[in-house]
Amino acid sequence: MNASALDLAIEQLPTFSTLKPERIVPELSELLERNRREIAALTQLGESVTWENFVEPLEEIGDRLNRFFSPIGHLHGVADSDELRTAYNEAIPLLSAYASEMAQNDGLFAAYKHLRDSASYATYSSAQQKVIENALRDFRLGGIALDDAKRERFRAINQELARLGTRFGENVLDATQSWRKDVPTTDVLAGLPDSALALARQAAAKDGRDGYRLTLDYPSYMPVMTYCDNRELRRELYEAYVTRASDQGPDAGRYDNSDNIDQILALRHELANCLGFDNYAEYSLETKMAPSFREVIGFLEQLAEKSRPAAMRDFAELKSFAASELGLDELEAWDVAYCSEKLRQHSFAFSQEELRPYFPVERVVPGLFETVRRLFDVQVSELDGVDRWHPDVTVYQIRDASGDLRGLFYLDLYAREQKRGGAWMDECIIRRVRDQVVQTPVAYLTCNFSPPVGGSSSLLTHDEVLTLFHEFGHGLHHMLTRVNEAAVSGINGVPWDGVELPSQFLENWCWEREALGLIAGHVETGDPIPDEIIERMHAAKNFQAGLHMVRQIEFALFDMRVHAEYHPGISVQDLLDDVRARVAVIIPPACNRFQHGFSHVFAGGYAAGYYSYKWAEVLSADAFSRFETDGVFNRETGLEFLECILERGGAEDTLELFKRFRGREPDIEPLLRHAGLVT
Repeated sequence: MNASALDLAIEQLPTFSTLKPERIVPELSELLERNRREIAALTQLGESVTWENFVEPLEEIGDRLNRFFSPIGHLHGVADSDELRTAYNEAIPLLSAYASEMAQNDGLFAAYKHLRDSASYATYSSAQQKVIENALRDFRLGGIALDDAKRERFRAINQELARLGTRFGENVLDATQSWRKDVPTTDVLAGLPDSALALARQAAAKDGRDGYRLTLDYPSYMPVMTYCDNRELRRELYEAYVTRASDQGPDAGRYDNSDNIDQILALRHELANCLGFDNYAEYSLETKMAPSFREVIGFLEQLAEKSRPAAMRDFAELKSFAASELGLDELEAWDVAYCSEKLRQHSFAFSQEELRPYFPVERVVPGLFETVRRLFDVQVSELDGVDRWHPDVTVYQIRDASGDLRGLFYLDLYAREQKRGGAWMDECIIRRVRDQVVQTPVAYLTCNFSPPVGGSSSLLTHDEVLTLFHEFGHGLHHMLTRVNEAAVSGINGVPWDGVELPSQFLENWCWEREALGLIAGHVETGDPIPDEIIERMHAAKNFQAGLHMVRQIEFALFDMRVHAEYHPGISVQDLLDDVRARVAVIIPPACNRFQHGFSHVFAGGYAAGYYSYKWAEVLSADAFSRFETDGVFNRETGLEFLECILERGGAEDTLELFKRFRGREPDIEPLLRHAGLVT
C-alpha cells in the first residue's frame, strides 16, 4: 500500500472551508492571464512542437484552471449563498470568453495540426492520437474556420449561453425553495407514511414552527403525490411543482424561464448556423455516437412504437382501477402517482414504503462498496480529517487488488436548503500523469435523499438505492480509468450518448438477490428482505413500464425536435404538445410547464442529447445480459467490464469498447426484455 500516494492526493484536495467568494473573480482573472501568457509561449514553438513540449504543458495549464474552479462550481450547486452566486455569475463570462479564445486560437490549432501530420503521430499511443483528433474536431466546432467578425459573434453567443444557462438553473432552484406550505395538524396529511411526516415535522421545527412543513424538494413533494389521501392538497402541490419558474402557478412570472428558453434556443441555432449546420441538433451530434438527428428520432419512434401499446394498457388499467376502487371517475394529473401506488399495492401487495426499513443508509452504502468489490476487485474505505462543505459529507478512497490508490470521492447524500435538486456525479480532479506521478482522480457524488430525522437512520426507497448505484457507476468510470491523458481520462472524451453506460449498468445489481443480501438489512433487526417481499418486488418491477418508457421518450423527442426544428417564432409549448399527442398516453393539464424546469437541457449538458439515456440503456442492458449468463458476481466477467469499459475512458471509440466486451454489435432486445415489453 502506497501511503505517499494517498498523502499527495489529500494534499491536492480543495479546501472548501477557506474559500472566500470575494476572492474568486480576482484570483480567476489572474489565473486566466497567466494561462494566456503561457499558451502564447507554447504557440511560438512552430515546427519544433512535440507531445512533450506542447501537449503536456497545455494539459498542465488546463488542469490548473479546472482544479481552481471545480470546487467553486460544485459549491454553487450544493451550498449556494448570495455571495457565492454573485461571484459565480461574474466568473462565468470570464471563463466563457477564455474558452472561446482557446477554441479559436490559430497557434494552438496549427500546433495540433502539425502533430497530426507529423511522422511522430504513428508512434503515439491510441489515447494520445485520440486527444489530437478530438482537439482538431473541437477547434472546428469552436469556430476556428470563421472570419474575425463571425468569431467575435461566436464568442459572444457562447458567453450569453453560459449566462442564460446559469440563470435558468438558479430560477429553478429559487422557484423550488420559495414555495412552502405549513400544516398545523395531520388531519389533511392522512395517508402520508411516518417517514414523510417526520421530515415535514423536522422542516417546520427547523424554522421554529409547530406542525408540519411541505416543500417542493423531492423528498417532501413525492410522498405527498404518492400517498396523501387529500386530493386537494395533491392538486395544490402538483400545480406548484409543474409550474415552477414559469408564467403559470402560484409564483407566476416571479422566476419565469420563458424568455431564457427562447433566447437559449435562438442562440444555439445561430451558433450552429455560424458553423454551417442547419440546426443545433446537427451540431450537438458531432461529438456523439449517433450519426444523425433523423436516426435518433427514428430510434425513439421505434421505442415508442414498441412501448406505447403497453403504456395504453397501463393507463386503461389505472383509470379503471381509479373509478372502480377509488371512486375517481376523472383521473387528473395529480391523481396518477397516488392511484398508481394504490394499484401497485392492490396488484402486488407491494409498496416502496414497505422496503424503506430494509434500506438504512448505514447498510446500503457499505453494501454498494461490497458489490463493486466483488465485481471489480476494488476496496472502498472512509477517510477522516478531510475538509468538506457540510458535516453530512463523507470522503472515501478506492484501492485495487494490488493496494494501489485509484481514486477519492466525496459522498453528499441528503437534501437541504441551498442545494439544487437531483443527483449527479462531477469531476473534482482528473487522472493524468505529471512528472511520472499519477494524479489521483477525485469525484463528487451528490444525491438528494431524505435526511435522518431525530437521530434515526435515513431510510431509502428502492428507487433511491437505484439512484445511488447509478451515480456511483459514473464515479467508477471517472475514478477507475487507467488513461493518463486528461482529455480522454475517465468520462472525458466519452461521447455523451455513451457516458450513461456504466451508470445504468450498475443499477441492475439493485434487483439481484445476491446483491440485495449485501445492500439490504432491516434497520432494527438487520434481517434480510424476506423472500416473499423480493418476489413481490420482482413481480412489480415492470409495473407501468410502458408508461415510464413513453415518458422518457417524450422528453427525448421534445429535446431533439426543438433543436432540430427551431425557427424564429417557434412555439415551444406547441411543439411539446405535438410530441405528447404523438407518443404520450397521459396528457398533462394546460398549466403544466415541464420545459421551464428541464435543467438537463436548458442548464446542463444534455441539449439535443437527452436521448442518450435510452441510447446508452440499450448498451447497458445488453452488457448486463452477459452477467445474466455468466453469473451476476462472476469476477472474470466483472474484470473484463472493468478493463474494456471503465479503465479505457474516452481513449477509444465507445462502440468498439462495447463490442470488445460483448463480442458483437449491441442488441435492443435485452432492454425491451428488462422493461417487460417483450418476453
